[in-house]
Amino acid sequence: MRTKAKTAKSDERIAARLPAAGVAPSEAQRRYLARGLTEPGGKLPLFDESGREIPRRTIEICIAHGWAEAWIRNPVRPDWLVCRLTVEGFLALGKAPPISEASGQH
Repeated sequence: MRTKAKTAKSDERIAARLPAAGVAPSEAQRRYLARGLTEPGGKLPLFDESGREIPRRTIEICIAHGWAEAWIRNPVRPDWLVCRLTVEGFLALGKAPPISEASGQH
């Protein structure tokens, strides 16, 4: 059971990591990030729903804003950026991050 002090501390850590006011993902970035909401660990896709590769620039911008982070290196295709949602990514989409993400555990 979480105490009020632990909850407040967790909320402070999350608030400290919020993106700057007014910075929001573009529609393409939102579509990319939203795909991680239903995947284990918040894994983000390499390809869109039509089978086209997600533009590298979209991925890089999401990483630069802290909404995504590089996660796994693909030894077969090292040029692919396999990423997952961060706490900031969940918050940018208006969703609460999973407890393990919010507490900083990976």
